[in-house]
Amino acid sequence: MIDLVDITLHYSVKPVLRNLSLHVGAGELVGVMGANGTGKSTLLQVAAGVLSPLKGYVEIDGIRRRSTVDNELAVRQRTVYLAADPWLPGSTSGREFMISVGTLYSIDADRLIDHAEELIQLFHLEEVADSPISTYSSGQKKKAALCATLITETPVMILDEPFAGGLDPAGIAALRRILKQKAESEDITVLMATPVPEIVEQVAHRVAIIHQGKILACDTPENLRTAAGCDGSLGEVMERLIDPESTSRIERYIERENR
Repeated sequence: MIDLVDITLHYSVKPVLRNLSLHVGAGELVGVMGANGTGKSTLLQVAAGVLSPLKGYVEIDGIRRRSTVDNELAVRQRTVYLAADPWLPGSTSGREFMISVGTLYSIDADRLIDHAEELIQLFHLEEVADSPISTYSSGQKKKAALCATLITETPVMILDEPFAGGLDPAGIAALRRILKQKAESEDITVLMATPVPEIVEQVAHRVAIIHQGKILACDTPENLRTAAGCDGSLGEVMERLIDPESTSRIERYIERENR
């Protein structure tokens, strides 16, 4: 469903993605993890068509991105992208913004209004739904962006750090349940980056670990544990795969501090 093939991208002269390939199957949720600055957001921006790679290509449901205007439009009609720091129209209310986004995706008007109300209640935005977004707190703005993403009802979702941005525990719990449900549906394909290993493990079919612009490993959490020889948390498994000597360095440091 989502295919990144031999992707290379540089920022000026600095390589960010290096001959990276990743396949996300139809109905699969793949979580992308890695240290800060390793290319997670860049990978998602390339998948979403925001950035064009220097080398390689992206296909969504067999349609190559940026190959023709018609192909790109067809991909955009089936795909929604949530940036880590999304732009929101400050003078528009949250409800108006959701409905405007849903209209762009040709959602039936009656269904759109009902869905917007359901999302407003789900994320506890009732008191601010009809107020300008500029008056929202950072967490409320994040919820409005999430609502606008979910209201599109697209079969492909590309989400960059959806659990960050001041989202409160109730919002995290609601989004986690929604993504888990979507991960169990054969109709929805999700590529998601998040720095929270516990959430990734709860919702993802597979986890892709990115390091130095390449996919170091992509497998189920249990298979990653086997590969790392580690029975700990997913965060510990990632650290072991990226830097096998990290545990020894931490232990040496603790011993030094205890002397």
